[in-house]
Amino acid sequence: MKKIQIALMLVATLLLASSCVEDKVYEGPSKIESVTMSPEAPTSFDNIVVTATVSGLQAVKSATLNYTAGATSGSLAMSEVSGAANAYAATIPAQPDGTKVTYTVSVENEAGYITVSSEKEFTVGDKPSDFTKLVLNELYGAADNDADKYIELYNNGDDPIKLKDVVIKKDESEVWKGLAGEVIMGHSYFTIVGAKGTTERGISSGFSSKKSVLVELYDPNNNLLDKFQRGEKQDAWGNQSLAKVTGSWSRCPDGTGKFMITDELTLGTKNPATGTEDPTVVQ
Repeated sequence: MKKIQIALMLVATLLLASSCVEDKVYEGPSKIESVTMSPEAPTSFDNIVVTATVSGLQAVKSATLNYTAGATSGSLAMSEVSGAANAYAATIPAQPDGTKVTYTVSVENEAGYITVSSEKEFTVGDKPSDFTKLVLNELYGAADNDADKYIELYNNGDDPIKLKDVVIKKDESEVWKGLAGEVIMGHSYFTIVGAKGTTERGISSGFSSKKSVLVELYDPNNNLLDKFQRGEKQDAWGNQSLAKVTGSWSRCPDGTGKFMITDELTLGTKNPATGTEDPTVVQ
């Protein structure tokens, strides 16, 4: 009988010990299996999505992305990723070129344990602008009001082009210069609206649809990228009278085609596939 009692006590002790071990494991911290970001090489035009994969017996109470970008710090609540088990994500907003960003992920589970990932870092780096992809795309000088006249640029490339120090000359004089922060995205448009200073970022000169004119586009290193010429200079640009064009001169198709007269104004949108040839335009 005594042997039976000792055996029962031993079994009870083992069960209790096993229960304690299980409880300890059950109430332990979560494990952050991985932390990834997308894109892996962000530019100043990219928001950065950070994703953490978490495991553990306890449910996740909260996941937080803590980051420092230059002199700025922030904390972002991470949300469960739809269709991905145990994954949580948050988005760091796009940062200026050259910004160093560091970040960690912290996870708190229902048992109150907090797990913090190792710190990761990256530096935002933009590709150099390929100005050879930048062209004049549409010019409109027939409006009754100078504020409605415009010059449109187009980016034939896939990557953004920063327009800082890009110059437009009209009749061989500078009439517009790009500022920091002015960007044209890949296969997109940038419009300069207003003539004679009628708008804050318009061209500083007049722009007529019935006079000879030369519009030139230069990169920041003063390399000629593109030009639109109608008529001839003679003694001075603008002194040669020509038939008034009521529409705009548009590249048909966008970015690569010849300048054609189009009745449809397509400010900031796709040009028509074709138009009417203007024999006074030097192509």
